[in-house]
Amino acid sequence: MNRSNHEELPVEHEDPLIKGLHFAIHFAVRILAILMTLVILWSVADVVFVLYKRLMAPPYLFLNISDILALFSTFLVALIGIEIFVNITLYIRKDVFPVKLVIATALMAIARKIIVLDFKQITPDFVYATAAVVLALGITYWLVSQKPNVPDLDTKRK
Repeated sequence: MNRSNHEELPVEHEDPLIKGLHFAIHFAVRILAILMTLVILWSVADVVFVLYKRLMAPPYLFLNISDILALFSTFLVALIGIEIFVNITLYIRKDVFPVKLVIATALMAIARKIIVLDFKQITPDFVYATAAVVLALGITYWLVSQKPNVPDLDTKRK
């Protein structure tokens, strides 16, 4: 019985060394899933801590714009962690390469960076480079969404 859904890393292999190495990779992916779960829980705790700290500082129960941006940043970090966890678990569970999800995760990460940019401390080159990355990822996501034969979350490789 082949426990692996990935043709690239079959657990059943005629070479014992390759079989053992593939098992080690599958084990490492499971460890990464556990560690990512811990990181997500810590980031949620950080959201709660940052919100509490901001609300308990004078003036009490008031958030200014920098507080809100800090909260957005911590929320987005937790959401990016969840997206990465989904990527990891899809790798464990399915025989798909979730292209759209990987691109969407990258878009979310760059969006987080844009939300927390301090335009007083960055150069125009950085802004242009960030815009180029967003444009490239957006076009890539759109192209992948338009092409019907690209593997997606619900489509299996042939």
